[in-house]
Amino acid sequence: MANVISDETIEYVGILAKLELTEEEKEQAKKDMGRMLDYVDKLNELDTDGVEPMSHLFPINNVFREDEVVNGDDHENMLLNAPEKKENTYMVPKTFA
Repeated sequence: MANVISDETIEYVGILAKLELTEEEKEQAKKDMGRMLDYVDKLNELDTDGVEPMSHLFPINNVFREDEVVNGDDHENMLLNAPEKKENTYMVPKTFA
């Protein structure tokens, strides 16, 4: 089945894509879009019954690990280096008046 793309469709796509196409580019785009739609029509002829849909070509598994605290809360040792501290926090000079 040959898909015929109209001049209006090419103009509209050009406007959406913000492209200024020459007449030759418009003709080439019509042919290219027609070929793409023909290919989609060909794919639609395939029997896909029993074929599980997939979102990726390769199997994707979550590779993230669970967050686990391994070094514990060592704030007491960290505060030993603080020049000033207040209620288990670092005291720093004011930066705004």
